[in-house]
Amino acid sequence: MDNSIVARSFSQHWRKKMRRGAFFGGLVLGFFICIYFTPYQGPLPFGADVTTPVKSRIVCNFTEPESDFCEMHGDIRILGNSSTIFFPHFSVADMFTKNNWPRIKPYARKTDEGALERVRQFRFSQEMPRCTQNHRVPAILFSIGGYTGNYYHSFSDVVIPLYTTSRKFNGQVQFLLADMKVFWTAKFQVVLKKLSNYEAIDIDKEEGVHCFPSMIIGLKKYKELSIDPLTSPDYSVTNFREFLRSSYYLKREYAIRLGSKEKRRPRMLIISRTRTRKLMNEHELVTMAQKLGFDVVLAEASSNISEFSQLVNSCDVLMGVHGAGLTNIVFLPNNAVFIQVLPIPFGDIEWIARTTFGDPSKTMNLRYLEYKISEKESSLIQKYPLDHEVFKNPPLVAQKGWSYFKSIYLENQNLKLDVLRFKTTLLEALQMLSM
Repeated sequence: MDNSIVARSFSQHWRKKMRRGAFFGGLVLGFFICIYFTPYQGPLPFGADVTTPVKSRIVCNFTEPESDFCEMHGDIRILGNSSTIFFPHFSVADMFTKNNWPRIKPYARKTDEGALERVRQFRFSQEMPRCTQNHRVPAILFSIGGYTGNYYHSFSDVVIPLYTTSRKFNGQVQFLLADMKVFWTAKFQVVLKKLSNYEAIDIDKEEGVHCFPSMIIGLKKYKELSIDPLTSPDYSVTNFREFLRSSYYLKREYAIRLGSKEKRRPRMLIISRTRTRKLMNEHELVTMAQKLGFDVVLAEASSNISEFSQLVNSCDVLMGVHGAGLTNIVFLPNNAVFIQVLPIPFGDIEWIARTTFGDPSKTMNLRYLEYKISEKESSLIQKYPLDHEVFKNPPLVAQKGWSYFKSIYLENQNLKLDVLRFKTTLLEALQMLSM
């Protein structure tokens, strides 16, 4: 996967204790930033005189760890090319002045400065420009900037949060996309069309004023590849996976159960990597898995989601080295087995791997296995002796900076698995499929 999530998590790991006090202080302060105004009296009538006052309300939540978002009802107007949201019909004298209105970047990774550098910021205004286009349905404004060039981040930062934020509208919602990327909307067009009955608007290019009866700014995010059952009680990861199966016409809801009347062999997909963290003996692994009774497919993750999701859904086991391609576990059938191979150093990579894929996979009704390579299974053994700090003291390597750490462990490490040692993991996978 893209190194951004690892970099952010890696950095947070080392600063965790230092930030606890700041977090709790910020949490208390955040509750006072949530704002509420006069009751909503109904939507702006289509074609109505834009000077007609419509009482409004706004609730903003800046206390969530991953995302800031606001829900606005009433006379809501937006001029996209100036990144301005107009909310004219209320008084803010007791809460804000014209100079300290909150600003918001509608991307669900609020503490990651690297991501937010690529996200457009929107400001609020009490001005009242004339509407050039009235809409009858609510709007959701969100960014597809940040790290969405990466497959994992597309799902974790946008697709899943968009699902939990928009599903309640049953398609009757207009998406406003900031930081538009044509390749991204083409890649995820199935999801966008399933969640909204309207063509998404590239809001950054809009020169006219769009008016809505209500608007949500930003997406609600819980944790990586997860949905909070408390704040989103009507939706779960199970619901999201059902949504994906329906959207991409995936046939299999459950993986094979060995020992039942099913006579076919279990199917295993090995996610191949061609640039970094490559499995150097893929074909040996394929041969060994076939001897154990698997039908094996070796494939690199494809950018064509419609096609690749079909392949993933046809499999009972998915294995691969930690990286963005493992995001495709969202398409596996229930009770399938997911094997994540961890490169060195596991002490510093292991908790990241579990946060990004291991823990989320368990909420997806998947069986999770982890394979930690030994020093002898890493290509680093060809560059460094076993007593080198690269093996013995990764935290010391980390002190030399993230770029140095990344270049060694993530960009210049390949893996050659011990086939006999890995065989034990595959036997465990078979055992899980018989449960």
